[in-house]
Amino acid sequence: MSGKILPDLSAYYGVSPPQVAEFQRNGHILLRSVPSTQEVAAYRSVILAAREQFGAERPPLESRDTYGKAFLKGMNLWSKDEAVRRFVLARRFAKIAADLLAVKGVRIYHDQALLKEPGGGITPWHQDQHYWPLDTDYIVTMWMPLVDVSPEMGTMRFASGSHLGGYLGDMPIGDDSERKFEEYIQSRGYRIAAGVAMKAGDATFHYGWTLHGAPANATDRPREVMTVIWYADGARVTEPDNFNRRRDLERWMPGLNPGDLAASELNPLVFRR
Repeated sequence: MSGKILPDLSAYYGVSPPQVAEFQRNGHILLRSVPSTQEVAAYRSVILAAREQFGAERPPLESRDTYGKAFLKGMNLWSKDEAVRRFVLARRFAKIAADLLAVKGVRIYHDQALLKEPGGGITPWHQDQHYWPLDTDYIVTMWMPLVDVSPEMGTMRFASGSHLGGYLGDMPIGDDSERKFEEYIQSRGYRIAAGVAMKAGDATFHYGWTLHGAPANATDRPREVMTVIWYADGARVTEPDNFNRRRDLERWMPGLNPGDLAASELNPLVFRR
């Protein structure tokens, strides 16, 4: 853990009723300055250091598959580093999640630090909830750049309204998901909300079923992003029906079985009204 004093992130961020309606209609929303530039800058170094220490290895870019070229990641860093814990478990972020989902309380699923390297490839179209054995639609991911990012660096794009289609099948992130979901999006006529320039501390939020992806990083600067996933308190574990859900159940909800409340030691309740 860093010895420096880190900003307190307990002060609430106001989410308006029109913003909640926009999120629930489109399945995604961009909120500006969720933490201030100064606040996010203070956490950037500890998040990147934890990703370097606890994240995956870094094989040569050319040796990876499409998913591997999309980004380097470090997962559930909050459980390994006290400074990252302060960020991931912040009540400010958790209340935004609860407000957008219109639920009383939210629990942490896990975090991911995502580093899209210069020359890093596309993030194919996918649904996050393909990976999650949970019995609720009330799940949201925050995607927050730790540095200013441009569309050329690979900011997020969304298929607006696609969350209303629910689960679209066993389709992990990869070449197949990119091709098949692109065809699906075109056939349904969903509006694609292209990636936009974002300041450090701006954040997008999207439902677990919302189709999303990102272009390649065509710049010489790394795209540094922190993500956090929350779900509604009271959700239960479902029978994992694909490999990724079985693996997630073991990793992120240890000791739980189908039908149990999704409330393991790795899923703390971080906000309740």
